[in-house]
Amino acid sequence: MMPTARKNHVSLDATPYYHCIGRCVRRAFLWGEDPISGQNFSHRKRWVTERLAELSRSFAINICAYAVMSNHYHLVLHLDAAQARSWPEAEVAHRWGLLFSLPLLVQKYLKDELTIKAEIRVAQMVLTQLRHRLCDLSWYMRCLNEPIARRANEEDRCTGRFWEGRFKSQPILDEAGLLACCAYVDLNPVRAGIAATPEAADFTAIQQRLREVAAQQPASAAEKSLVHDQATAVVAPEVVPPLHPFANHLNADPALGLPFSLLDYVELVDWTARIVRTDNKAAMSSDTPPILARLGFTSKTFEAFMQTQAMTRGTAIGQVERLKAYAISLKQRCVMGVRMPVLTLGI
Repeated sequence: MMPTARKNHVSLDATPYYHCIGRCVRRAFLWGEDPISGQNFSHRKRWVTERLAELSRSFAINICAYAVMSNHYHLVLHLDAAQARSWPEAEVAHRWGLLFSLPLLVQKYLKDELTIKAEIRVAQMVLTQLRHRLCDLSWYMRCLNEPIARRANEEDRCTGRFWEGRFKSQPILDEAGLLACCAYVDLNPVRAGIAATPEAADFTAIQQRLREVAAQQPASAAEKSLVHDQATAVVAPEVVPPLHPFANHLNADPALGLPFSLLDYVELVDWTARIVRTDNKAAMSSDTPPILARLGFTSKTFEAFMQTQAMTRGTAIGQVERLKAYAISLKQRCVMGVRMPVLTLGI
C-alpha cells in the first residue's frame, strides 16, 4: 500500500480526534535512565509537559490524554476547528505571536497603517493561513518536537537527529476507539512496569486529572470517595497543560469535551490497570465498569486492546463501518485499522 500524504491522512470531516506518537532516535532512552551508559535524562520529561502547556495558549487543539515515557510519548488530541474560526484577526495574531514573529505586513495591518488594497488583501490572506496553522496537527507537532530536539542537542553538545522520524498519527473514528485509546495512553507507565498504579504514573493525564479533581473537591460523594482513594503524594510536574474536559454523556459534541463521565473513566482506568499488569492478575475485580457494556466491549476484548502494540499497529482506530468510510474518504480500497466493537444498546 502506498503511503498517504499527511495532509490527506488528517481529515476533520472524518474525526477531530487523533492519537499521536513520537519516538526518540533508535528508541534510545533520551528521556529516562539509559541502562547502558547509566546517564539519566528524566528531567527532559518535564520539557514535554511545559511545551504542551505553552502550545495550549496558542493552538485550537485540546489534549485528551498524554503519557511521557523514557524513549517516546503518546498524545490523544482534539482539533477544534470551530474555535479557530471564531477568533478575531487580532486573536489569531496574538496567538501566533506567542510562538513566532509576525510578518511586518501583518503588524502594520493590525495597526491600521496599510492603505494599499493589495497589501491589505495579502495581510488578510496571511492571517487566514495562520488561523489554519493554529488548528493544524502537523504544525502543532512541529512546534512540540523541534524545540525539544534543539534543547536536547544543546544540552548534549551534539548535532543530528533526536527523533527517529516524523510523528505517527492515527485518526480515532468513534467513541469506543476514543475510550480505548485514552485508557491505553494513560496506562502506558503501568503496562511498562514503571508505575504500580495510575495515580503513581508521573507525566500522564490520568495522574493530572486525579490530582486536579481532588483539589477541587468533587461534588458527588461517590466521585469524592473514588478520587480520594486514588490520591497520592507523588509530585506532579510543576507546569502541566490544560486538559480537554469530560462532557459526562455519550455522543456529546466534541467541543464540549470527552463523551464520557469522569467517574466512569476513572473507574475504567482503575479496573484496566489490574488486567494490564501480568503480576497483578489476582487482584482483578470481577465487576467490570458499566461503560464497557454501553460501548459494546467485553472484559476480554478490552483487555486485548490494552496490551503492548495493540493500539499502535493500525492506520486508524474505529468500528468496521467507520474504517470503511475513512478508506473511501482517502480514495483507498482499505486501511489497516484497530477494529473497535460495534456500539450496542442503541447508543
